[in-house]
Amino acid sequence: MLIKTNINDRYKETELHVCKDTMDEEVKQILGELHAMYDPSVAGTDERGNRCMIQPADIVTFYAEKQKVFAKDNEKTYTIPRTLSDLEKELESYGFVRISKSEIVNLRKIKSLDMSFTGTIRVIMKNGYETYTSRRNVAKLKELLQKGGEKR
Repeated sequence: MLIKTNINDRYKETELHVCKDTMDEEVKQILGELHAMYDPSVAGTDERGNRCMIQPADIVTFYAEKQKVFAKDNEKTYTIPRTLSDLEKELESYGFVRISKSEIVNLRKIKSLDMSFTGTIRVIMKNGYETYTSRRNVAKLKELLQKGGEKR
């Protein structure tokens, strides 16, 4: 295997190229390892017990219930073998924000906010799922939404 490094100011972001004449086991292994290192997917288990990789862009919410963490997309619920704190740190750059002690949501999946409740905000997601933000997170959520969901 040949490894080359090319540092040049024409590259504005890191590029990785895997080049070979055929798609063999070595190439598949290299690609698998690269995806494992850089792909933001989250491992989980669906309702049938199948292990699967979930793209954060598809997830509406991660929430904790009965000592377990779950992820919900538009159709399914997955069990996630991680803590909410770990997911929050890992996924904040993908638009996820903590709205309560037991839930983080995808800002890009928010449809609307209902601020008619005193001290809390009802968060209505694009798939119809509804949840509430705790009082301590109201200001942070409003600030992020005004910035367009960009964490700084």
